[in-house]
Amino acid sequence: MPDDTALRQHLIKLLNGGDAHADFGQVIDDFPVELRGETPKGAEHSPWKLLEHLRIAQWDILDFSRNPEYKAMEWPKDYWPETAAPPDPTAWDKSVETFREDLKAMCDLVEDKKTDLFAKIPHGDGQTILREALVLADHNSYHLGQLLLLRRLLGAWK
Repeated sequence: MPDDTALRQHLIKLLNGGDAHADFGQVIDDFPVELRGETPKGAEHSPWKLLEHLRIAQWDILDFSRNPEYKAMEWPKDYWPETAAPPDPTAWDKSVETFREDLKAMCDLVEDKKTDLFAKIPHGDGQTILREALVLADHNSYHLGQLLLLRRLLGAWK
């Protein structure tokens, strides 16, 4: 197999974001506590709902990518929190921490030379790690853009 180091590096950079868009830290860090459960007029979700959706969907993609015993979750019920606001004072920080840990795990999987980016995932129906990494980067970018827009609508973006 040809050297795919450059591809892996590009994927890691894409997963971590920041080139053409704000990255996770820029959007999430210092998000005002009092606005985390607010849904601005015209918006469908609160910042908490989007953050939790990002975390849950990312976990699902990571789990599918590396777990031969993967069990599909129910869409959309299992992918969105029930409440607009964090259920307790520590929930937001825990969600942020878990998101970062799972993103690192996906990056580690992509970076690992033993991971064949092009091999079909045995328990899937044609997906590859390359595809899952691209889906994850696309999904995260989309919803981070929504979170940034919510910050603007709530008057909490520089």
